[in-house]
Amino acid sequence: MRHHPNPSPAVAPSFAISTAAIQPSRIQRSRMWFWLAAVAVAVLIASCSPSAAGGSAYGDLTLSMYTGADRVGGEELALSTLEGQPVVLNFWAGLCPPCRAEMPDLQQFHEDLGDQALLLGVDVGQFTMLGGEPEARELLDNLNITYPTGSTPDRRIMQTFMVTTMPTTVFVNPDGTVFRKWSGVLNHETLVDITNQMLAQ
Repeated sequence: MRHHPNPSPAVAPSFAISTAAIQPSRIQRSRMWFWLAAVAVAVLIASCSPSAAGGSAYGDLTLSMYTGADRVGGEELALSTLEGQPVVLNFWAGLCPPCRAEMPDLQQFHEDLGDQALLLGVDVGQFTMLGGEPEARELLDNLNITYPTGSTPDRRIMQTFMVTTMPTTVFVNPDGTVFRKWSGVLNHETLVDITNQMLAQ
């Protein structure tokens, strides 16, 4: 009886592709995760903002007034009481040069505005390392500012209105939702233009 040697096992063709050629580098992976995290944070902030869901942005925030207490009804102002009127919120600080630069235009805007809308300055120097109440009051006195201004110890106001640049101006509809946010210095013409757009809705 003839003995046949065991046939050699068939060798399957290899279709493996080197993963090194298609995997992102460590730097690329780091960048990818950075941008994914940035997008996630942006979505979280937007979803947590009261105005994002169509609700009032004011919440239970309050201000202690520096100037214009008679215009807002007292030395302490609950922002929720502003609902029913269009409001221009200007976030500033006593040691912020761009804030100082735009204040004369804000004052003129306030004088031209009448009762069409309320201009309200919010001092956030204590949260931005740009001075406290003494510096804020000194700036207001030096520039003869009469429009309503005040401050709050509640840091939530920065997140609520997403203030990341000084100065920042937020235009708020009568229902308390944000119409538009402007980061950086505003001049009188732009203030009037955006406010008119808000009033024309």
